[in-house]
Amino acid sequence: MSEIRMRALEYEKQTLSPYAALCADTKGREKEEKECPIRTAYQRDRDRIIHSNSFRRLKHKTQVFLMPEGAHYRTRLTHTLEVSQIARTIARALRLNEDLTEAIALGHDLGHTPFGHAGERALDAVYPYGFKHYEQSLRVVDKLEKEGTGLNLTFEVRDGIVCHTRGDEAATLEGRIVKLSDRIAYINHDIDDAIRGGVMTEEDIPLEIREILGFSKSQRINTLVLSAINNTTNELTIQADVKRAFDELHDFMFANVYTNPVCKSEETKAIALIQKLYEYFSQRPDKLPDIYKKIADREGTQRAACDYIAGMTDGYALTVYNNLFIPKGWLE
Repeated sequence: MSEIRMRALEYEKQTLSPYAALCADTKGREKEEKECPIRTAYQRDRDRIIHSNSFRRLKHKTQVFLMPEGAHYRTRLTHTLEVSQIARTIARALRLNEDLTEAIALGHDLGHTPFGHAGERALDAVYPYGFKHYEQSLRVVDKLEKEGTGLNLTFEVRDGIVCHTRGDEAATLEGRIVKLSDRIAYINHDIDDAIRGGVMTEEDIPLEIREILGFSKSQRINTLVLSAINNTTNELTIQADVKRAFDELHDFMFANVYTNPVCKSEETKAIALIQKLYEYFSQRPDKLPDIYKKIADREGTQRAACDYIAGMTDGYALTVYNNLFIPKGWLE
């Protein structure tokens, strides 16, 4: 072990909380490999995610508004960065492992489809085994990245990625912080985008919610972050009135934004597009890129088609669809 890496592990041991996931105690990787002489395992995982193709593609994937033309609307990438920032703030204040927290946050949405949750619902409806973006995020880091060899991440990062939405709670407190931070980020930045898009105003949020959480995006985030920090020891907790108001804000957003016809006017088209692509490629594996042909041979054409489409950006999905199904003009 190099002196630099040894100092990093010792620093964690001496400074982090007893409830932190120490890198020295990791359950390790599925495939054993030589350690980096400088970086800890969680730092290495973070770097692998940042340098991955799937991470870069997030900048061209929808958050809420499909392919927004304004420069200030969120994409899946800017959402990911906001989740990371919130999660790191909480983890640092609680003396938890910030490197692990950041790695989970940066990787949590790598499996998201084009066209946001509309794309997710489209694949879930046609893929026989169902499709969930958090399961696909784990599949991306395990089997799809690096030409099918995967990123070989540590157990703790993989666990945090797959547990960031529903189902089992993450095994680490860092993973559970990312799950809360994801919700804090998307609800508040979706309010910001909805206001920018003319779908709602700040004053539309019920007054009783704003009186508890705050009267602006920054106030609400601050309230929720401070509540998590001030009420958490070995279990992630926010105080009862803040949690109640946050749940009510979540319900308000579903009723007024996430199902709003203005926001969702193009979703029917996006769903039809995704399902048409799935039908085409699941029946014609010879038209898939080489990496997905190999998946078709191992796991079936439906799995390969699902993986290929889930990895597309919004723009690439439109390009593929147009090339396959829209007539081209005659060239002299």
